[in-house]
Amino acid sequence: MTAPTVSHWTGVPYVGAADRVEDVTNPATGRVSARVLHAGVETANAVISAAETAAREWGRSSLTTRTRVLFRFRELLDARKEELAAIITREHGKVLADALGEVSRGQEAVEFACGIPHLLKGSYSEGVSTGVDVHSKRQPLGVVGVISPFNFPAMVPMWFFPIAIAAGNAVVLKPSEKDPSASIWLAELWREAGLPAGVFTVLQGDKVAVDALLDHPAVKAISFVGSTPIARYVYERAGACGKRVQALGGAKNHMVVLPDADLDAAADHAVGAGFGSAGERCMAVSVLVAVGSIADQLVAEIADRTRGLRTGDGTRGTDLGPLVTRAHRDRVASFVDAGEAAGAKLVVDGRAPQVDGDAGGFWLGPTLFDHVTPEMEIYTEEIFGPVLSVVRVGTYDEAVRLVNANPYGNGVALFTGSGAAARAFELDVEVGMVGINVPVPVPMAYYSFGGWKQSLYGDHHAHGTDGVRFFTRGKVVTTRWTDPAVQPGGGPELAFPQNR
Repeated sequence: MTAPTVSHWTGVPYVGAADRVEDVTNPATGRVSARVLHAGVETANAVISAAETAAREWGRSSLTTRTRVLFRFRELLDARKEELAAIITREHGKVLADALGEVSRGQEAVEFACGIPHLLKGSYSEGVSTGVDVHSKRQPLGVVGVISPFNFPAMVPMWFFPIAIAAGNAVVLKPSEKDPSASIWLAELWREAGLPAGVFTVLQGDKVAVDALLDHPAVKAISFVGSTPIARYVYERAGACGKRVQALGGAKNHMVVLPDADLDAAADHAVGAGFGSAGERCMAVSVLVAVGSIADQLVAEIADRTRGLRTGDGTRGTDLGPLVTRAHRDRVASFVDAGEAAGAKLVVDGRAPQVDGDAGGFWLGPTLFDHVTPEMEIYTEEIFGPVLSVVRVGTYDEAVRLVNANPYGNGVALFTGSGAAARAFELDVEVGMVGINVPVPVPMAYYSFGGWKQSLYGDHHAHGTDGVRFFTRGKVVTTRWTDPAVQPGGGPELAFPQNR
């Protein structure tokens, strides 16, 4: 059978004359499941133009109109989320339960955006001066671009586009070419929900499509999630074109375990946070910091749990699915080689796992290292796979210094039974998201998501109130209405006006 083609979207499927085509593979089999178009500059301009035309009317639509569409989209998504989860598993590889969880977390952002009438309320001050009133309002930007990564083809776009659309903008989504089908499914759901054509568009492709979004004058803002080098590139290029940018980069998330922690719970959470979604999460725990004398017991308990995990096809009830591509699988395996060569103790080796799945899949099992040191490549680099490194330190202060010395500042977790230690940790660590006995501190959608240091380029985090501010711009209006019974006079006044 001929693999289906994943097209662009302008309200209907769109195919450009000069598009290139790339194969999309099912990571669990290694076989081609679809073909995705790669836009040329002409196609990119056509998709952006469709969004620009739609933005004019949508930005003037009433809040009632927008919220009705948002609520309808939310209900359709809730009723059919298993369909989207199946698409994610087929193209990304993560297990079905994880894919369904991704959709559910993305739905939280949709539900937050349904409250846009309250979120866009301005302020009003009467009588700031004699006969003068002032009020503020927030208005849409116009066209905004969303560039999303392969690891969350539904959730990450939903961090951005529900709020952007609710605020009155038109969105151009550029999904990853590795798993593009979820974007078209979402576009069709928007159409069914009653969103006008062009308000949500999809531009498939690679760097050509990305650069078109960064350079096009009609695109006023860019939201990006991906690696730190590309986040920096997006921030600098889009910023040079006068756009506002929120570019979320890479991570090296630590989980610090103090001697007074519940070690059974800590071991459970370390395995879940380190190996869930095969480690292909920007919030995955990749470094466990064992403080004091607990390291031997903790490593033994984590190893015991790790050896019991099942790797295989995500549709078969396994614990870990494949990695997204063969090239990425080989890259992650090369880090395991490097860690072993550098002298770290390889406690659990996932390079040749027993799998419940096709031999052609991109398999790598959970891998555990002990006695890792900060100069090793497996510590310094973002691996983005099921590799957990244990670093041993003597004290709480050493653990905090280790976390703060890292160039990333996305997420960190502390496991302890001490409220005093937890409160000190919240204040001491230089990280944007902190979990206390919570291994993956991704906030609910009404708080904002984002890190510090090289994990974020830009001033605004994703979703929550930061997201509302990012996708709108403020305007302040000062008014005076002269009483017709009062005759104007006195002539022009050239001095700087004073309030009276």
